[in-house]
Amino acid sequence: MTVLEKERTYLRREAVVFHKTKERWGELSNMASGFPLVVVGSVWPSSEALYQACRFPHLPDVQLSIAQQTSAMAAKMKSKPHRSESREDWPRIRVRIMRWVLRVKLAQHMNSFGGVLLATGDASIVERSTKDRYWGAMESEDGTLEGENVLGRLLMELRDELRTRTRDELAIVAPPRVDHFLLLGRPVGIVRADDVADRGPVLF
Repeated sequence: MTVLEKERTYLRREAVVFHKTKERWGELSNMASGFPLVVVGSVWPSSEALYQACRFPHLPDVQLSIAQQTSAMAAKMKSKPHRSESREDWPRIRVRIMRWVLRVKLAQHMNSFGGVLLATGDASIVERSTKDRYWGAMESEDGTLEGENVLGRLLMELRDELRTRTRDELAIVAPPRVDHFLLLGRPVGIVRADDVADRGPVLF
């Protein structure tokens, strides 16, 4: 069990808590709209779509169908029928993939997403969930939030990087150390902040 994979308890009044995308801090959610990501020359409408697509390097048609959904939730639902076909090492690498996705989101939305991260100050960042104690934390009867909160902890890790690394350093994102890391049949290489320049709707 890694350091990230241990349950913790958070006091709601002392934490930045996000749940619904339209509520305060909703931009921290992978379901948030307004943060398209350009990787391998194509536009992924949300960080959720990009994350889910990474399950299926061997199924570019499934990746394409995920990318073509108009909302992050639709992208997540599109991946569900194929979950049994996820790459075999997915449980082992999924945190590594999520960390990379979040870094891409920061690189390509430094002012907006980065600004929200910095606005959280030094508070713990917690995704409140009604059923997921792994990526998020669930609310107890006493009002505390309990769970592994892996997404929130990755966001706090990213916030630390934002404070300690230069903007130029954060604008370049290397691919994770993952074998057979493909999107739409193309190897994923360096992702840059300026990859989003002059992009319009989803392009394939």
